[in-house]
Amino acid sequence: MKEEEIEAKEQEKKQENIDKELKDSTSLSGDSTKSHGEILKQQIVEGQETYDRTPQSILLSSITAGLEIGFSYLLLCSVFYFFSDSLQEESLFKIMAFVYPIGFIMVILGQSILFTEQTSLLTLPVLNNKRSIKSLLKIWGTVIAGNLLGGYIIAFILIWIGPKLNLFEHNTIEKIAHHVTDYNGFVIFVSAILAGWLMGLLSWLITSSRDTMSRIFIIFIITATMAFTGLHHSIIGSIEVFAGMIVSPNIEILDYLKFQSFGLLGNSIGGGVFVALLKYRAFVYNIDMERRNY
Repeated sequence: MKEEEIEAKEQEKKQENIDKELKDSTSLSGDSTKSHGEILKQQIVEGQETYDRTPQSILLSSITAGLEIGFSYLLLCSVFYFFSDSLQEESLFKIMAFVYPIGFIMVILGQSILFTEQTSLLTLPVLNNKRSIKSLLKIWGTVIAGNLLGGYIIAFILIWIGPKLNLFEHNTIEKIAHHVTDYNGFVIFVSAILAGWLMGLLSWLITSSRDTMSRIFIIFIITATMAFTGLHHSIIGSIEVFAGMIVSPNIEILDYLKFQSFGLLGNSIGGGVFVALLKYRAFVYNIDMERRNY
């Protein structure tokens, strides 16, 4: 019993040291560059602010994000259709990377809650012992449900309005859906980990920047990289595959479920482990080393 009490006290003291270091973290050079600790502190605070919102607010904001990300899909389909007569399909999917970031810019700067952008933010308060794993899973579930619901709604709208405005045809929707699903589950899973990793880094870099233009540039670079390399993003990918399933008998519900399950799991690991955990542990390890040297 004494050993358990000693261990508990050590853990409590360690947590106090971490919190103190986070509280005392300042910029490296005046107002120009944020330190690792300052970025981490701000991310934890932002994550806790999301936890403090009501479930209704989180759900509504998540639905909004799912709707807004649909504008990226609208542009993807429009660009594919517009250039389909002059470029090969392989080139078309690379060109589409330049319009892919538009919906992300709307969502992130508009501060709607997008699962992949919030994954590391929501994980950090758990790592810092401010929130429980149960609360993390609960809020993840709410955000995912809202994002997917918003995506389904915008998918139905775009399936109808696209052909009416001669922006694209149902054949375009089917080809884009095939491009997303034409891989085995393990490939989608690893691809989604990389996409989640990039989105977690996007959140980290957004926090490190101090002006809107820098943030737009960061969002564009990160999300365009995802699109150009074909990495799987579970939310906009949900719209792509769901729309294809609605308009084409060649895209089945099993294709959607395979993509969505591997995509969500991979994105969660990419943001939660490769960004939140590694960034947090690097900070804690540095504190431990300083204590030992002292």
